[in-house]
Amino acid sequence: MELKKGSIYKTALIITAMLFAGCNQKPSATTESNTEKSATTEASQQKTILFFGDSLTAGYGLDDVSEAFPGVIQHIIDSVKLPYKVVNAGLSGETTAGGVGRIAWVLKQKPDIFVLELGANDGLRGIPVTETSKNLQAIVDSVKSKYSNTKLMLLGMMVPPNMGAAYANDFKTVFPTIAKKNKMALVPFLLNGVGGNPSLNQKDGIHPTAKGAKIVAGNVWSVLKGLL
Repeated sequence: MELKKGSIYKTALIITAMLFAGCNQKPSATTESNTEKSATTEASQQKTILFFGDSLTAGYGLDDVSEAFPGVIQHIIDSVKLPYKVVNAGLSGETTAGGVGRIAWVLKQKPDIFVLELGANDGLRGIPVTETSKNLQAIVDSVKSKYSNTKLMLLGMMVPPNMGAAYANDFKTVFPTIAKKNKMALVPFLLNGVGGNPSLNQKDGIHPTAKGAKIVAGNVWSVLKGLL
């Protein structure tokens, strides 16, 4: 039995209207919920790199903390799409003794990678090398005792020769000794290629400019990337 042309036309209009309505429907609550769950899952899978240090980590004298070397490293990590977030726990003026007093509070958040950058202020103040070594070990012990699976990294420092050759040499050896004892990844000298170069340091001759911080970040990244 053949349908009349009018009936066919009406049927076509109904089908078209139904399709059009379907295309314009808003995502269901279930779809939105799934999207939110996906974002939450992605965030929960993100790992943390905690930089614990002094003014070099904090980015003293720079326009923005993102210009400090940990911020530059976050930019590198984002550019290669790795699931890590950087936490900058740098504090200007911090000594290793100050770090011992502050570490428990900082470890309220679990780091997957802990990067220790302290000692420069000890050296500039002429604090006995044995004291610096003891404090660095205490900080490392705190991390290992609370989070045994956290990967550890140490950023080495040197002091100017005007501190005396014997002191400068003893100070320099602290970092590889601590790193070897605790099986930590080591950057032998954080400021390699930057320290002593006026064009890469601020007027104080100690803290890197934004350009210098990028070189420092490169020194750290060359070792850090092996832990990711």
